Amino acid sequence: MSPLAIIHKWEEIPFFPNPKDEAAFWKEHQLDPALVAASLSRSEGQESTTITLRMDPRMLSRLKRIAARRYLNYQSMMKQWVAERLEKELPGN
Repeated sequence: MSPLAIIHKWEEIPFFPNPKDEAAFWKEHQLDPALVAASLSRSEGQESTTITLRMDPRMLSRLKRIAARRYLNYQSMMKQWVAERLEKELPGN
């Protein structure tokens, strides 16, 4: 039996038209533990600041659809994406 392919980014998970296709995918793939750890809520003891972000309604609809396919809240998904990008952009990474 070959090792499972590791998913390093949420974007690598395709849309599944049915549960059978999803089950077949997960028989051959697994999530990177770092990706899972980054997605866990760390609300205890951390402050959160509310911001306003204006965007095109179509873009927001697309974000919501992507998040729904991943069983995520769209705002949480957006925060994950920003956090992932910040890690790439910071010096030394």
